[in-house]
Amino acid sequence: MSAQNDVFVDLGLEGDAVDRMVADLDEAQWALDTPAPEWTVAHQIAHLAATFRLAGLAAADPAGFVALAGQFGPDFNRNVRTALSPYLSAPPPALLAKWREERATAEQALAAVPAGQTVPWLVRPLPAPVLAAAGMMELFGHGQDIADALGLRPERTDRLRHLVDFAVRTWDFGYQARGLDTPDVAFRFEITAPSGDAVWEFGPADATERISGPAADLCLLVTRRRHRADLALTAVGAEADRWLDLAQAYRGPAGPGRTPGQFDSVRA
Repeated sequence: MSAQNDVFVDLGLEGDAVDRMVADLDEAQWALDTPAPEWTVAHQIAHLAATFRLAGLAAADPAGFVALAGQFGPDFNRNVRTALSPYLSAPPPALLAKWREERATAEQALAAVPAGQTVPWLVRPLPAPVLAAAGMMELFGHGQDIADALGLRPERTDRLRHLVDFAVRTWDFGYQARGLDTPDVAFRFEITAPSGDAVWEFGPADATERISGPAADLCLLVTRRRHRADLALTAVGAEADRWLDLAQAYRGPAGPGRTPGQFDSVRA
């Protein structure tokens, strides 16, 4: 199996892991608050459904995606609320079914894109495997919010390699989200796989700005689901240290993130 195919398979497996957390929830549990302000478990799944709908459309009907994206306005938060609205109006069983449908459609459409061909996306066209990795980032972040609301501890596997690669690819997003100049610097990342069987290395071996630590911690950092003070990540160099405060692997406002010690009783 090729590396490209692996990311599509792993996207489905990560989606299955989130599905298992919500499959048997009762109505009250769907209404539980998550760490994201004003977002319940239902909001998290609605967001994933809307995101996978966009990804599936981009892969299967690029012209349709471009037409839909052209309707988005400059207000990021308003766009998100508009996208969530049709999903949140459904009762939990219907929301769950719709999310499963959007997931399946997107997974199949992304896997069917010919190798080397890009698909349109919100900022710029992306290869389908990169968009699949972005989908894994969404599942990781919103799945963590759901797990925190339900008091669960997600299993972390070496499938995170795709998300780590995406985090390295998008290392400059945190600067851009805050209107900061992106520094002319090369980072070295040395990230330990969840299995402990490998260290994933990115960037020049002789770089003076270096970041190291567990893969799950890096993913929690770049999805802003944990504060850096609660993670076992190490920075060498002033800019690497600054990056740990700014890191995010998604476009849009950074938001408040999480506070130090917010999850003292839970080690994700």
